[in-house]
Amino acid sequence: MTSAIETPSPQTSSVVRQARNVAASQHGAADRKARKNAAFHKDHKVNWWLTAVVAVFSLTILIPLYFTIVTALKTPAEAGTFSLPTTWEWHNFADASAKVNYPKAALNSAIVTVLAVALTLLTNTFVAYAVARNMDKRFFRFLYYFFFAAMFVPFPVVMLPLAKQMGSLHLDNQVGLILLYVILGLGTNLFIATAFIRSIPVSLEEAARMDGAGTWRIFWQIIFPLMGPINATIAIMTALWAWNDFLLPLIILTDQSNQTIPLAQYVFSSQFATNYPMAFASYLMAMAPILVVYIFAQKWVISGVMRGAVK
Repeated sequence: MTSAIETPSPQTSSVVRQARNVAASQHGAADRKARKNAAFHKDHKVNWWLTAVVAVFSLTILIPLYFTIVTALKTPAEAGTFSLPTTWEWHNFADASAKVNYPKAALNSAIVTVLAVALTLLTNTFVAYAVARNMDKRFFRFLYYFFFAAMFVPFPVVMLPLAKQMGSLHLDNQVGLILLYVILGLGTNLFIATAFIRSIPVSLEEAARMDGAGTWRIFWQIIFPLMGPINATIAIMTALWAWNDFLLPLIILTDQSNQTIPLAQYVFSSQFATNYPMAFASYLMAMAPILVVYIFAQKWVISGVMRGAVK
């Protein structure tokens, strides 16, 4: 018997090489995936001590919130304890709404807050852009430090002169209140927006100018969209201030029909002296709209914080 040695054909050798290459590629991909997973688990190892600290601090918010909710649903005789109400007094919300004329007060607060936020975003961010791109010029540096210094002036120092000036200008109304929120918030908004704008590469603007875009178009189509996280932060800060503020509406608004929620609750505070459930129900109704705003915008704020951390 004779044995013949079969010589593989060129086609068979090519198939074998391809199979080996595919196997090596799959093996390499598996190794890279394993290393990536190991690095991920190493970087995302749970810090239980930090988690415990965060949990404890969370209780400082959750416990008062729980107390507010359960008190708002109790009778006046049951108020003051952490126990659940024996009967759920949902009518406390309707009674509180009637006492403070909640629909009218909420509408006034909404008008002031929405317009203040819109004007703040339209004006303060543009001022921040002008200052950030011209910090090498003496005038713009002066503006930056001038508005920044205004943050350190105590409000009681300018409260009475401000009220007198707004009255002499016939701006002791909602229009004057909105303008004050826009102007008085410029220092803080300029501080946080300028730092963010300066982190945006100037090369983006230079490329746009080469294509024929002007300053106005560059800001609204390039810079302003990139400022989404900072705009959300400014919007939340302005909304919290305008919605919850008590002092400015107290000294500026002379027409009682324009009173905001904090003013309405203050006017009827004497009626809540012995009815804490009604008062707490009113506080919850005042807090609910601004909480919805935060839930809507917090993802942009978190993305801005994470972007800043990466940089």
